[in-house]
Amino acid sequence: MAWRLPAPAWSSPSFAKVGRKACIVLLSGLLVACGEEPMPPATGQPAPAFVAHTLTGAAVKVPADYAGRVVALRFWADWCPYCREEMAALAPVQARLRDRGLTLLAINVAQDADTVARFARGLGIDYPILLDTDGAIARAYGVRALPVTYLLDRDGRVRGKIVGEATAAVFEARVRELLHAP
Repeated sequence: MAWRLPAPAWSSPSFAKVGRKACIVLLSGLLVACGEEPMPPATGQPAPAFVAHTLTGAAVKVPADYAGRVVALRFWADWCPYCREEMAALAPVQARLRDRGLTLLAINVAQDADTVARFARGLGIDYPILLDTDGAIARAYGVRALPVTYLLDRDGRVRGKIVGEATAAVFEARVRELLHAP
């Protein structure tokens, strides 16, 4: 009788089954990770178009309804600790620059209208608030954290993005650049 080396563990039928299953799980995970999450719009690209509703139920088409205006899309939620201060701080900037062509749209992400209305009343917000109840608009803009502000030029193209809390001075400076752009 001849002596044989024992077969390596990886050549056994049970190891092959486990190996195949591991490959399937790994490939499935990679497909999900590379899935359908849209990329954020790049500077100079047309802003993703959407329709949203205000707290009064009016439908708003962005950017179509604001052609010829500089638009700031500010994504927020009431649980965001930075959003409260920033929303109040941006209100005077919106009031000062409204007649020069600025529209500030506060897009609430994934909260119900009653919660949003209470929050806005508490801060005395007088600029338009749009509801993104299912988060689809935020996903289209690649929003992963709050607050985030996208700046659109008069032609509806993305011209900038402010990630995190923006002081009124920083926000105003960025907006003024767009208001004075040819």
